[in-house]
Amino acid sequence: MKKYAISMAITATLLISCGGAKTTTAEADKFDYTVEQFADLQLLRYRVPGFEELSLQQKELVYYLTEAALQGRDILFDQNGKYNLRIRRMLEAVYTNYQGDKTTPDFKNMEIYLKRVWFSNGIHHHYGSEKFVPAFTQEFLKQAVLSIDAAKLPLAEGQTAAQLCNDVFPIIFDSKIMTKRVNQADGEDLVLTSACNYYDGVTQKEAEDFYASMKDPKDETPISYGLNSRLVKEDGKVQEKVWKVGGLYTQAIEKIVYWLKKAEGVAENDAQKAVISKLIAFYESGSLKDYDEYSILWVKDLNSRIDFVNGFTESYGDPLGMKASWESLVNFKDLEATHRTEVISSNAQWFEDHSPVDKQYKKEIVKGVSAKVITAAILAGDLYPATAIGINLPNANWIRAHHGSKSVTIGNITDAYNKAAHGNGFNEEFVYNDTEKQRIDKYGDLTGELHTDLHECLGHGSGKLLPGVDPDALKAYGSTIEEARADLFGLYYVADPKLVELKLVPDGEAYKAEYYTFLMNGLMTQLVRIEPGNVIEEAHMRNRQLIARWVFEKGAKDKVVELVKKDGKTYVVVNDYLKLRQLFGDLLAEIQRIRSTGDFEAARTLVESYAVKVDPVLHTEILTRYKKLNLAPYKGFVNPKYELVTDQSGKITDVTVTYNEGYADQMLRYSKDYSVLPSINK
Repeated sequence: MKKYAISMAITATLLISCGGAKTTTAEADKFDYTVEQFADLQLLRYRVPGFEELSLQQKELVYYLTEAALQGRDILFDQNGKYNLRIRRMLEAVYTNYQGDKTTPDFKNMEIYLKRVWFSNGIHHHYGSEKFVPAFTQEFLKQAVLSIDAAKLPLAEGQTAAQLCNDVFPIIFDSKIMTKRVNQADGEDLVLTSACNYYDGVTQKEAEDFYASMKDPKDETPISYGLNSRLVKEDGKVQEKVWKVGGLYTQAIEKIVYWLKKAEGVAENDAQKAVISKLIAFYESGSLKDYDEYSILWVKDLNSRIDFVNGFTESYGDPLGMKASWESLVNFKDLEATHRTEVISSNAQWFEDHSPVDKQYKKEIVKGVSAKVITAAILAGDLYPATAIGINLPNANWIRAHHGSKSVTIGNITDAYNKAAHGNGFNEEFVYNDTEKQRIDKYGDLTGELHTDLHECLGHGSGKLLPGVDPDALKAYGSTIEEARADLFGLYYVADPKLVELKLVPDGEAYKAEYYTFLMNGLMTQLVRIEPGNVIEEAHMRNRQLIARWVFEKGAKDKVVELVKKDGKTYVVVNDYLKLRQLFGDLLAEIQRIRSTGDFEAARTLVESYAVKVDPVLHTEILTRYKKLNLAPYKGFVNPKYELVTDQSGKITDVTVTYNEGYADQMLRYSKDYSVLPSINK
């Protein structure tokens, strides 16, 4: 489960620089965090402080895990849509081989389109899920495709360049085909109307019935059904095509396994070696029992400095919330900055016991909560180029209950956001008055980071399902409800006097900075990410509006929160912070009840009532004000580049890291060096 920054445009007001991950002023002056900006995107760089101080063995381990991470890139492209690899490779061929005039608007707009495809790992927006609208003509692209050497194109056997155009042009240019990567519209068949490549030839009901028939309500340790497969109907029979060695995506998975075996050979200790070995076994077998065993070993490996995520992990890209996108994150522990998260996790039982949730939905004993601040070494798959700022895994409820979970805050990523966003003018435009601005300046970094810590370290691991409740009972609403549950846990406790007692905040006023920025974002400013006329569909955005709109409505009688006009502009005003905290607690109690009991109808009512619809008048105003700031609402990253250093005998003597690769250069290199899947994966 991931925590994304509340708004990439306001990260300077919500992200703390984390201990050892923090760059000094002198270092920041020398390091250029910004790469380029286009469409609604800005590309940044991130540093990897502390890498040089790792031992040679640890550096080598990072290198091998990084190679394993990069080998999975094509898997995500194909998961996001079955035409994505063909389209990406065709556009890359034109981009690199076209001999015509590259200064024309058509070529420039095709270049931007390709950069967006790279960023989103496909032809649909990475966050909003809508299909990109090309600003170049079909005629230009066809002429360009036909003008280059056909050997450079992703042609199927016996296919001509003209036939390739006939196959993929409707997918690119027809707005009625594959409109949404993930459709969450209530009342529609979410499987048939979603363009993601997790299902083929099946309806939503067929998919739900298929997995419902496999589940045993008495099973206390259920596997994550459907997590690592495509569900298809062939010869009238619904069946799974498993992602594994020898199965679907085998070409990429074999490469991942190769590098994992290299990593296994330089593991820091036996526990880490066992983790890598079991992950290899899972990739080779495709067995979700192996995946659970790997997850348990991973949770228990607490002494290794180097850590990683590699595999089919999060289910946000599946409209039914079951099948997982491929992702990887290689990292190492930031020893200095981890103190804060260790304080929180060591008090996990206190937080659980004092939650406003009904006692029957609380965990009697909180087990194995570990938390740390990490330094990301590489981002890959569904964590690249856009990435989370915090992660809590594994997702299986029974593993979390019996064995615990790991929570991380990615310190060098939040630091990069912070540096890049410095002085961007956002708060001056959207914060109501100087009192709130001064409070945000004083406390916003700290409380924003603490909210992330509480969300990841404790929120996702809090509460329990009642016996016999299906973990997938909330269906398409599950992701939104789960993110709201974790966010509310963080919001409730960031204001608790316990944080002052633990010396995590300096006083009882600090929390107000986080309350204000969260409500400002949930009620108004996150709308900069929505196209005019659209509704909200992404789970994290739905969660934030659900919370903000619910407390706004429930507190209306006492004017706890208001939207007021000043000089013709709308602002958030919080009149009673203590009552606001009480409202957060009330909603947390209800959402935990929904989650614990599997109350689908209550989840549906909450989400559809508060999380989906957009006020068109307010939306237009926010877009107009935001446009004047010339900011990109979404940010992502260019990875550092690692290279082995060897002596004359071929012995590895060092691993170097550099930061000077450009965005297009990196994407083209990845497409050249880490692209082994066929363009059509059946």
